[in-house]
Amino acid sequence: MNTLTIFTFFIFCLVLTGCNDDDSSSTVQGTSKLTVRLVDEPGDFEHVYIDIVDVLVKVNNDSEDDNWQSLEAINTGIYDLLELTGGINVLLADEYTIPSGTLNQIRLVLGNNNTVVIDGISQELTTPSAQQSGLKIQVNETLEPDFEYVFWLDFNVDESIVIAGSSGNIILKPVIRASAEISTGIISGTIAPSDVQTLVSVNVGSEVISTYADIDGNYVLVGVPAGNYDVTFTPDIDSGLLPTVVEDVEVVVGQTTVLDVVIL
Repeated sequence: MNTLTIFTFFIFCLVLTGCNDDDSSSTVQGTSKLTVRLVDEPGDFEHVYIDIVDVLVKVNNDSEDDNWQSLEAINTGIYDLLELTGGINVLLADEYTIPSGTLNQIRLVLGNNNTVVIDGISQELTTPSAQQSGLKIQVNETLEPDFEYVFWLDFNVDESIVIAGSSGNIILKPVIRASAEISTGIISGTIAPSDVQTLVSVNVGSEVISTYADIDGNYVLVGVPAGNYDVTFTPDIDSGLLPTVVEDVEVVVGQTTVLDVVIL
């Protein structure tokens, strides 16, 4: 009886381990695009200058200190946070491609030139040693493949600047809230016949978003802003087939618009 019980328990453990392995290996495949913008809530100071040198992200990794990826911020520099109100913002990183999955954290890396102006006097903002490697902002947002996301970093000035009692030191302890919005949608579908190389395209202002259908006739147009578009299907000129246009296709942010099969 004891032998049967042990054997049953052993089989149960094997099954449980197999299930855990399946769960841990299920990760989202593909890539997403990420844009990061900085804004500010109004604060009771004359000026607050922040020296931004990089933006890092951590994707599909909960550990504390490894696998940080730079977004290669395109607009590093010193910014007066109090000017970033009323719709004004700073574009820190633009449509950077990262793996899809869970965006765990964003790290805003600051330089040494951080100052605050009070009563016309500029004073240095000191940064605690624990934050010198960058301020970690918890996000934990799921990024779906082929979508573009905009993350807004909202810098709360009043809560971020601390006057340290009798020492007179002014300490920068950034309080930042991250919020996400999906900025684009997807158009997908199938063409027939599928053995003709066909360009699928939409005009977005002065730009063209395009792709080729694959050998099965499937296509996916990614990164299309919300709106209504004419989708043009242009077969290889040697096929003798004429271009086909599907008019007034609606694209909704965060959604995939699937078209009926297009017969060339």
